[in-house]
Amino acid sequence: MTKKQPKSISEYIDAVSDVGKPHLNELYTILKDVAPNAQETFKWGHPFFVEPRFVYAFSAHKAHKAHIGFTSSNAALDKYRDKLQDYEITKMGIIKIPYNKPFPKAVIKKVAKARLKLVTEREDQNFW
Repeated sequence: MTKKQPKSISEYIDAVSDVGKPHLNELYTILKDVAPNAQETFKWGHPFFVEPRFVYAFSAHKAHKAHIGFTSSNAALDKYRDKLQDYEITKMGIIKIPYNKPFPKAVIKKVAKARLKLVTEREDQNFW
């Protein structure tokens, strides 16, 4: 990533190395499709989707040269962990998707939908 703060998620993706762009573009397309009304913003230098709470985020930067990180929530992931056995999932629920592995499009879309459902059904006003 460049040091210049991107003004859009498209700019963020454009600044990533060519090896990461296919996975990032695929992920971005899925997230836009699942949550078309979510606000796209940046927090801590990473693209976030907010509606008005945190829905999901992703990252690709120097610390993640070999993969992208997709953050939703452990609750959204629980039902699909068995389908993501080939991918590392952190304690915080971040799925690490290596550039050299196939992008798990179908399961990522299911996780994204599950997360959006959890967020929209909540009655509290907490961001997370």
